[in-house]
Amino acid sequence: MDIATAIVSAARYLGAALCMGIGAIGPAMGEGNAVGKALEGMARQPEAAGNLRINMILGCAITETTGIYSLVIALLLMFAAK
Repeated sequence: MDIATAIVSAARYLGAALCMGIGAIGPAMGEGNAVGKALEGMARQPEAAGNLRINMILGCAITETTGIYSLVIALLLMFAAK
């Protein structure tokens, strides 16, 4: 393995690591905020807990797709780009 191939390989893995690291921040903050606000709403209005729970789970699932997209991109960087 020559030095150019080693540099490209290292850059691929570094790019994948950055993709996952930065790509995980948004969903984590979004889901934390959504769950916190839903719990506040459930504490204030216990009769609306079922509706809030359904909307919270749906919102978390949509938010999590951003993290899954970054995982797919990281895997493409690591294994598909040769």
